[in-house]
Amino acid sequence: MGMWIGRPGALREITDGASSFDRSPDLGVVEFRSLEGGVTTWAPPARPRRLKVAWEFMGPGDVQHLDRLARRLDAPGPVAVVDPLARNMLSAGQAAGLGDPSRWAVSRLSGWEDIVFYGGGSGEHFPNSVGVEYVPEDGGGPDLHWQHPTWAGYPVTPGMVLTWWTPGLVVSGAALSQLRMEWYRADGGLISTATTSTPTTPMVRTVPAGAAYARPAVRFSREGVWLLGESVLALGDVSAALVAGDRPIGEGCPGFSITRYSHVASEGDGSFRDIGLELVEVNGP
Repeated sequence: MGMWIGRPGALREITDGASSFDRSPDLGVVEFRSLEGGVTTWAPPARPRRLKVAWEFMGPGDVQHLDRLARRLDAPGPVAVVDPLARNMLSAGQAAGLGDPSRWAVSRLSGWEDIVFYGGGSGEHFPNSVGVEYVPEDGGGPDLHWQHPTWAGYPVTPGMVLTWWTPGLVVSGAALSQLRMEWYRADGGLISTATTSTPTTPMVRTVPAGAAYARPAVRFSREGVWLLGESVLALGDVSAALVAGDRPIGEGCPGFSITRYSHVASEGDGSFRDIGLELVEVNGP
């Protein structure tokens, strides 16, 4: 399994192993020293990651794809990078059920928000509880969605296998009727929704043809208040590990902007290229 890179709807798997890969966060920590010699630090609330990746002897097809991305020939950005070694595509706060409630979206079948959040609005490290306040008689909701910060969903490509589960809600005893996965086209149009009526075990699904985004969700069956807790959206079938108790932290799948690009003929064979990219996590182009 290689790394996927591109704009949603046009991801390309780079199967060549990278000769170097560095995905370190920009902590931005500033140190202050008092006249007495004591030290304090300040850290910004956002810590964007910078990705540096390089390949040697890359073939023409992959080179052309990366060249078009770096030169922004098709669109200004941002670019999606799906790392096969990332064990949870959700952001750290989402995966832990912490912080800003805008990381989730709720249905409005009643004419207003059917689900309310408690706790997370107080700060980044505060746990969220969800209060279900309206359930329609036909059982068609209410739904809680995990939002991607940039796109209509988490970037995917047809044929990928995803595992989705909310063990935190299960442990809390939440009245779940379904795990759900909505598939969207690159233009944001809904293709279909995959569901399972056994939310106490992980859902594993293959991305269908035409899908560019996956948007995970759950559906509740009655009113109540429950701790949100942990959730996992992972590449591949990791259901056995999750049932066994594995709870990978959220690593996210953010949008990136390409800030540096090197393109050099490979030593000894000019038909191949040594390619280097530097990218930074962004909220826009």
